[in-house]
Amino acid sequence: MHVNSFPLGPLGTNSYILDNGIEALAIDVGGDPADMLAFLSRNNLKLLAILITHRHFDHLYGVAALQKVLDVPCYLPSGEDVLRDSEAAQGGIWGMPMVPAFSETSLSEGSTRIGSFEITVLNTPGHTPGSVSYYIREAGCVFTGDALFYRSVGRTDFPMGDHQKLLASIRENLFTLPPETIVYPGHGPQSSIGDERQHNPFVGDFA
Repeated sequence: MHVNSFPLGPLGTNSYILDNGIEALAIDVGGDPADMLAFLSRNNLKLLAILITHRHFDHLYGVAALQKVLDVPCYLPSGEDVLRDSEAAQGGIWGMPMVPAFSETSLSEGSTRIGSFEITVLNTPGHTPGSVSYYIREAGCVFTGDALFYRSVGRTDFPMGDHQKLLASIRENLFTLPPETIVYPGHGPQSSIGDERQHNPFVGDFA
């Protein structure tokens, strides 16, 4: 499997395409998806769905545009419903643009299959109340949204953020993954579970 990153939108959100050479998934779409669409077309990939790690505006800006072209479902964590009507979800906060409306389907914790992809949905709340991470064992990677970053963790000063819950999510639900698992975060460079478990100054052994 292959993972390609597309930093999109006003906050340079890492938007990803995971593919197996035939089918593909998009994870978080933070802005104009033109580059993602060009990549899919150039590589003759069929996009099956969009997966969203949490309901913050900067991970949602490009969903409607991508759906308009490819008409694929968008899955959001069911625990994020409490944020649906907030500025953090709809946009407008800090003078940011509004998020165009898109169609969505709720997704709960556990394993699910989309096409040929087996996905484990891990609850990783703290940055937001219902944030999740997507673990794809076959690809040896996890998409952590804004829960875990390279040498950092997600901020928790937004409404309904919870720092202690975030640290527990990382320790209990992410750090139990195999150490070689590649971490693809919502912002910044990639890392690995083993590296963060050892060196992360907020939640790793270094702390």
